[in-house]
Amino acid sequence: MSNKEKTHKDKEKKQAPKAAKRKEAAIISEYEDKIDALQSSLGEQQDKFLRLFSEFDNYRKRVSKERIEMSKVAAEGIITALLPVLDDLERASRMARDVEKGGKNGIVLIYNKFKGILRQKGVEEIPAEGNDFNTDYHEAITHIPAEDESQKGKIVEEIQKGYMLNGKVIRYARVVVAN
Repeated sequence: MSNKEKTHKDKEKKQAPKAAKRKEAAIISEYEDKIDALQSSLGEQQDKFLRLFSEFDNYRKRVSKERIEMSKVAAEGIITALLPVLDDLERASRMARDVEKGGKNGIVLIYNKFKGILRQKGVEEIPAEGNDFNTDYHEAITHIPAEDESQKGKIVEEIQKGYMLNGKVIRYARVVVAN
């Protein structure tokens, strides 16, 4: 082998590791770019996941709250339908007390039992007679002149009782108001 060939081969040997290092650096740079892109994509996906999870959690809480609220007033239709029966029992109870002068007969016992059941289910009477007229709870059927100034705006007579179910008015009290 000639000297020229030897020097040429020596140069190639010296240049080969440099070329390999450049190629390796290019591959590493390419992989680093891919890793950066994948990490960015992963960050976006994690953000989307957290947002979706938060939305679902809010939805779950809202549905749970609505379900609780619905269960409180689910019986409203039935109870509203039963209120006229309560009114009739109350009238009959008053008549029975007048006739028997305080004796407890069957109608009075039924009336008290029925009221107790409604109370257990969250039904409460709206106080009316003698109280101030409040449009949130009372419906004025008629107005009469007040006997004195202290009676103005007060409820003189309750025509039909009003009821609330778990704090919500289901029937307004029908009243006569002094003006």
